Amino acid sequence: MHKEELWIGGCWREAKSYGELRAPYSGGLIAEVPLADAEETGEAIAAAYGAREAMRALPSHERAAILERVAAALKEQRADAARLIAAEAAKPLKYALAEVDRTVQTYKFAAEEAKRIHGETLALDAAPGGEGKLAYTVREPLGVVGAITPFNFPMNLVAHKVGPAIAAGNTVVLKPAEQTPLSALFIGELFHEAGLPAGALNIVTGLGHVAGEAIVTDERVAKVTFTGSPEVGKSIRAKAGLKKVTLELGSNAALIVDEDVDVSRIIGRCVIGAFSNQGQVCISLQRVYVHEAVYEPFVQQFVEAASGLKLGDPLDPDTDVSAMISEKEARRAVAWIEEAKAAGANVGMGGVIEGGMLQPTVILDAGDALQVSCKEIFAPVVVIHKVASVEEAIRRVNDSRYGLQAGIYTNNLQTALRAADELQVGGVLINDIPTFRVDHMPYGGVKESGLGREGIRYAVEEMTELKLVVMNRHY
Repeated sequence: MHKEELWIGGCWREAKSYGELRAPYSGGLIAEVPLADAEETGEAIAAAYGAREAMRALPSHERAAILERVAAALKEQRADAARLIAAEAAKPLKYALAEVDRTVQTYKFAAEEAKRIHGETLALDAAPGGEGKLAYTVREPLGVVGAITPFNFPMNLVAHKVGPAIAAGNTVVLKPAEQTPLSALFIGELFHEAGLPAGALNIVTGLGHVAGEAIVTDERVAKVTFTGSPEVGKSIRAKAGLKKVTLELGSNAALIVDEDVDVSRIIGRCVIGAFSNQGQVCISLQRVYVHEAVYEPFVQQFVEAASGLKLGDPLDPDTDVSAMISEKEARRAVAWIEEAKAAGANVGMGGVIEGGMLQPTVILDAGDALQVSCKEIFAPVVVIHKVASVEEAIRRVNDSRYGLQAGIYTNNLQTALRAADELQVGGVLINDIPTFRVDHMPYGGVKESGLGREGIRYAVEEMTELKLVVMNRHY
């Protein structure tokens, strides 16, 4: 156990107040963590605001080199970083290692994009009166970016906000999730060692309604980028004023399985999609709509495969599923499962907490209006529905307040293209689960799944301002 500090203006700062950080799996005390108040958060914003001109002037090759050095250092410290994630988030070590590897790639993508920020020339003489005029656009950094990140990918989702912000020449005030501050502080140290100018990255840990609120409402912050719940996202948008806002919010990601699919080929992939990181993934496979022709073998094989998952200590390399982020969240999920049972749904497996862990759960015959179907459960729970046609499945997938990603398995090209056209989501995965993501693709949703897109190039565009320059050559 150790005592952490705030990272403000290129220096470690002791906070006025501290709280205990405990491991979700063991309950053991990991660290004392600063609880930044509004004044301390304001000091971090002031440091970022004061450093914005230095970052704006930093050449793109230097920004790229800093990001490359961070990626290289993180790769060298892969094992330590993964153990940190496993301890504070209870993410099984195999998935924590995969997250570190992805984070390395995310910073490398950011380094590459730092060199690709450009505008275009415009033919003004396409309009009468435009003769003799030269026009071009440039992209300029916004200034201070406020980044508020979640617990489920405490290192890579920090990278998806900090990486493009630095690449674009912005400064950052980062407020990581209350349960996972150590991963963010670890990365802050790597940026310092990589030569990032003082004040360009500031990290304030603490409560969202205190530190997060201060970031959202401060006029010196030009943009807020947030990943979390729709309720908090709506509040941020309402309070942000004219700031730019990117919101990556909730989902109850769905998969369609057509009648011509060999289900034995996709079961392993579906089980990973449903239960990796205890289902605490924005695009975790929560709803599966299986054609009645293959429904029974799909359910049988899915339950059999899921029954082989190993539950236990996240630091055990063989563990597949561990504790959820908190006992409160596990009990909420169980309450939703019990509600479904009371309404006539059947539990094919799981549904109970044992050893502090919610067992991987499969729910059958659940109505679409039940919370396990229509809300984001964010737990190791999957609901499998029987459908008579792909058309019915598409309709039921779309009957949702969310629209982040959806998948379809089919051998029919026309069916695949129809699903791509008709599914009301930000991303359609054909012959794959909706849980697929690589870090340079555009990522974001529609409806209550959010606003804007992540994925490094797309985030850079949202973290820059387009400026037009017009020169009269006949002056």
